[in-house]
Amino acid sequence: MKDFNNPDVLFMWKKIKKIVFIIILANILFIFWGKFFNPPITFTQIGGLLQFGKIDRDYISYDEMGSNVKKAVIASEDQAFFVHNGFDYTAIEKAMKHNEQGKKLRGGSTISQQTAKNIFLWQGRSWIRKGLEAVYTFIIELIWGKDVILERYLNSIEMGRGVFGVEAASEYYFNKHSKDLSKSEAAWIATILPNPKKYDPKNPSAYLARKHSWIMRQMNNVNLK
Repeated sequence: MKDFNNPDVLFMWKKIKKIVFIIILANILFIFWGKFFNPPITFTQIGGLLQFGKIDRDYISYDEMGSNVKKAVIASEDQAFFVHNGFDYTAIEKAMKHNEQGKKLRGGSTISQQTAKNIFLWQGRSWIRKGLEAVYTFIIELIWGKDVILERYLNSIEMGRGVFGVEAASEYYFNKHSKDLSKSEAAWIATILPNPKKYDPKNPSAYLARKHSWIMRQMNNVNLK
């Protein structure tokens, strides 16, 4: 048992508390700051820079994104986005049952959870990272709201080798602004999620073509709030 009457132990304990307080305060300020501004850089973007030698991104506002790419990504990644509180328990349960069958791992993360991970955390499957993701997800749902979460997600998500965000992806794959994407083009961009380093909408596999058709159909069910 530590002797808190010992001056050295007491000094060290005060230092630890001060460091923890600074970290918590910095996180709180960053969360509130993130409601109004896109992140200057993320861990995933740093990884893209180190791996591919570039960060191709172009942050734009929610209104500048256009409706097709929003509908395509929601249709592909999280159709309950506007109705859940950050966690889609039905999707999580389905993913757990799927994974228990020994099939290819499937995630049940919502767009809100992915945003929390992309903006504040690192890639990985550790329990620590998942726990922090849950905390950040709860907070941004409370403070940011759906439109800001979707804007941050669509601006920061990895969409190719060193390509981040829907505007950069639109320019990279179709040489146009995201607001000008057709329904089909937006669906092609969404097909590469969640593995943009593996898939290429300009050279689609049979699997990607099937997924594109599915997303096109599902987009009809997405109503932007």
